[in-house]
Order: sequence, then structure tokens, then C-alpha cells
Amino acid sequence: MKQLVELMVNNESYELAVEPQTTLLEVLRNDLGLTGTKEACGTGECGSCTVLIDGRPMLSCLTLALDCSQRDIVTIEGLAEGERMSPVQQAFQDCGAIQCGFCTPGMILSATALLEETPRPTEEQIKKALEGNLCRCTGYNKIIEAVKKASGQIAPDQIIPDKIISEQEQESQ
Repeated sequence: MKQLVELMVNNESYELAVEPQTTLLEVLRNDLGLTGTKEACGTGECGSCTVLIDGRPMLSCLTLALDCSQRDIVTIEGLAEGERMSPVQQAFQDCGAIQCGFCTPGMILSATALLEETPRPTEEQIKKALEGNLCRCTGYNKIIEAVKKASGQIAPDQIIPDKIISEQEQESQ
């Protein structure tokens, strides 16, 4: 039997009738048309379905929609301000941290939550924050570089699409 749930997604309010076992992922993709949140494993192992709930990264494939009533949900579509990408989205693009793109939304949302809590994280903190997000394409180096760039730890003039220039290399140029 369907139940009404009121969801706040990307600063927009929605009232939907859902079955008790309906996941937030299903509602986002099927009912709201927000397909940036990816469905991959369906068991909470890969992180491709990561969204922010009250500012914390959560796996939408394991989260029931009914449990999200009156909570603030942000998907990858909700990060940009109009046509302008968020700093983390821009850093991922600038650093070449996007390959196939399937893990990218979850990575970006996890990185966004990290930077909200820890504005200048160490590499270990970045790795810890992203450990629930699996990527089969990048080898994670570009993703870590993107988070460092978004946090201001790598200057824009240190970025070449295929690598980050160290301060020593920059001085010798």
C-alpha cells in the first residue's frame, strides 16, 4: 500500500506516493527524472548512487524514500548554480578526473561533503572520504588531484590535463 512522502530534493519540494520498500534511488531516477544518480550494484558496494542527505554522503540504493521525509537531499544536478558548475565539479573537469563518468556523481558528492567538513583535507582524509566510491577507469590519482584543486591546494597554473606540475618543476620552467 502506497504512502505519501514529502521530499526536499535540490531545494525543491515533492510529495509522492511510494511503496514502503521503494528506495530513494528509484524515486530520484524514475519519479523525479534525476538520472545523474547512477544505479550500478544495488547493494551499497560501489557508491555510484551516492547523494547528500542533510549534508552527509548516503547510498540512495540502500535508503528508503520514506526515511527521507523532511530531510535535505542533494543530487549531482543540485550542485551547480545555474550554468555554473560547483568548484568540485569544475575541478574534476579541469584535472581530467572524469573517464566513463559512471562513478563521477558519487565521487563529486562525497568530495563536496568532505570539503564542507574539512576545507583543506590531507591526501589520507581525501582517500578515506572517497573509499566508498569505486572507480574502474581513473586509478584515483586524478580524482584526488581534483579534490586538492577544489580545496585550493593546487593552483590552476599547476594543472596540465595529464599531470599536476610540482612547485619545483614550475620554478625550473
